[in-house]
Amino acid sequence: MNRPSPRAVLVTAVQYGIGLAALAWLLTQVRFGRLLTLLERLDGITVGLIVLVSVLGFCGRFYTWHVVLNRLQPVSFWDAARTDLIVNFVNQLLPSRLSGRVAAPFVLRSETGLSYSDAVAASGVHTGIYAVLYGLVATIGIAVAATALSTEILLLIALSTGLYLAAGAVVLLGGTNLTLLDYLIATLERPLGRLPRVGDAIVAKIGDAVDFTAASTAAFRALSGSPVVWLGYAAGWTIALALAPAARVWLLLEAFGVSFQPAVLLPLVLVMAYSVTLLPLTPGGIGVTEATATVVFVALGVPNAVIVPVVFVDRFLGVYLPALGGWYPSIHLDLSELSTDTDAGE
Repeated sequence: MNRPSPRAVLVTAVQYGIGLAALAWLLTQVRFGRLLTLLERLDGITVGLIVLVSVLGFCGRFYTWHVVLNRLQPVSFWDAARTDLIVNFVNQLLPSRLSGRVAAPFVLRSETGLSYSDAVAASGVHTGIYAVLYGLVATIGIAVAATALSTEILLLIALSTGLYLAAGAVVLLGGTNLTLLDYLIATLERPLGRLPRVGDAIVAKIGDAVDFTAASTAAFRALSGSPVVWLGYAAGWTIALALAPAARVWLLLEAFGVSFQPAVLLPLVLVMAYSVTLLPLTPGGIGVTEATATVVFVALGVPNAVIVPVVFVDRFLGVYLPALGGWYPSIHLDLSELSTDTDAGE
């Protein structure tokens, strides 16, 4: 049996070390004692229903990756789930909800074997559609609740919502026009090729870059122009980001003897209230998001003493639990896939 090299052992140790440090930090953000105390106040039926809608929410978020990836190559639902969990874990460690998506191409390559060009396209389309949908739904939520909110909170939420829409538009438009970079590359190719000793190597790399942008643009256009991708993604997104959280919050509010009327608007209000996750204020929006959501619901008539634990439980089940679930698969990522010397499918 081949023994691992010292370098491989060191890399593995570093992976686990970083993973454990990240997990420890994330665990410090979750007050498990308080969570258990809150859940003990609920009856068995309510707890069962909350668990059920949470599982459905997980399936919805996994499906958003599944529907995108399956347009490129057959991918199991489990691989899509692992991808989502890992990306979500990384999201909680970085200052903005979208910044964690930078790691998505590497995760996709490791988990599914996609070429880098396809992985970049898939992660870009996933990010772009996510941002556009979030921005649109949050905008409707702002329109619904605007008159009840203070100017400061309204401006904060409007800023984050505007960033979602802008980010989504930039990602989708940029991804479908990556080949525009070819003109810049072609301009640089001739003078760089004249450099002594390294010119030929640079030109070869430039040729690889042109091939990459062409392949990635083709995949991006195929995905972003597919009604199947948009409709499937929207269905999964709606379940994961709107309906499941709204059902959880409604069940918790009812259990604590408080009603939110009209209940049909709860999904819109929740998406809007949680939208500050995009602003780079704290890793994953932790703390700021909960505080903003609390202010929004208090302004809409929900008692502070009730909405604080409700938001805490909802965020734990909808965000922090899947992030914790992504820790273990994240430390098993194949770091050799970070090398671009060889590419799957090429």
